[in-house]
Amino acid sequence: MIRIAIDAMGGDRAPEEIIRGAAEAREKYQITLVGPGFLRESIPKGMKLVEASEWIEMDESPAIALRRKKDSSLMVAAKLVRDGKADALISAGNSGATMGAALLSLGRIPGISRPAIAIPLPTVTKDPCLILDAGANVDCTEENLLQFAKMGANYYQAVFKAERPRVGLLNIGEEESKGNQCTVAAHKLLLQSDLNFIGNIEGQDLTGGRAQVVVCDGFVGNIILKFAEGMAASIFTILKDEVKKSSLSKLGMGLAKPALKSLAARFDYAEYGGAPLLGVGGVVMISHGRSNARAILNSIESAAACVEKQVVQQLKEGQ
Repeated sequence: MIRIAIDAMGGDRAPEEIIRGAAEAREKYQITLVGPGFLRESIPKGMKLVEASEWIEMDESPAIALRRKKDSSLMVAAKLVRDGKADALISAGNSGATMGAALLSLGRIPGISRPAIAIPLPTVTKDPCLILDAGANVDCTEENLLQFAKMGANYYQAVFKAERPRVGLLNIGEEESKGNQCTVAAHKLLLQSDLNFIGNIEGQDLTGGRAQVVVCDGFVGNIILKFAEGMAASIFTILKDEVKKSSLSKLGMGLAKPALKSLAARFDYAEYGGAPLLGVGGVVMISHGRSNARAILNSIESAAACVEKQVVQQLKEGQ
């Protein structure tokens, strides 16, 4: 049975929603929650609690918190993976601290200088668009982007079963000369690689299915992620307001409700659960800070899939 260690105190809705989501997976996986002793009264039978006397808040400096809080729920959970007592780590808490804890406890995959957060975006095709980095590194070199591309392609092939996934470099134009010094240099490196590199792609291509893996620095990637979340929410809000304006619109909305529910699910972060932190020496899932029980459950499923498909080993072999 796959063993999952979860930071019970990570996230805006911790610990209640974290415990609820974990409880739904307890019969399928061996779940270990990590947190203070007072949580023991809230944990259902069949789940284990490893005690940690401290936890890291969302607004704390990752470096300072990790240095001062040696017994934080996040660090204790990461050490469980390091010591072979868990197969994967999940946290919906401070993402910078999660990356730091993973690096301190699990180290980097040989050949990787910086890990990256990989986020799948829905597209008009059946295949998602995997964007990395989505926030781990605000500044990157061309070598970093090349490493992200290799990791993304290997992850996509392992998880989504796509042979030689199409890799694109996010830029402000399709021409090789477009972009800043980093993207121009990265374009040259990607052309020389053995990846299925299709060249530069622009923002409007992200949801069109042209590329299956898209690389960019974490500054740009995180803005894309937050913009996509906000845009999806705004569209549905506007749609609801428009429907209220006439009875005919309400009737049409009723008929289209199943399709709209399906569409909403494709843009719901809770459906995707967590984002893998690629490049560290173990399976680490970073969940959305606002994760509810459903998001945690789906994050557990995503982590288990990474363990089953030996993603970390495949990333090591792909460098």
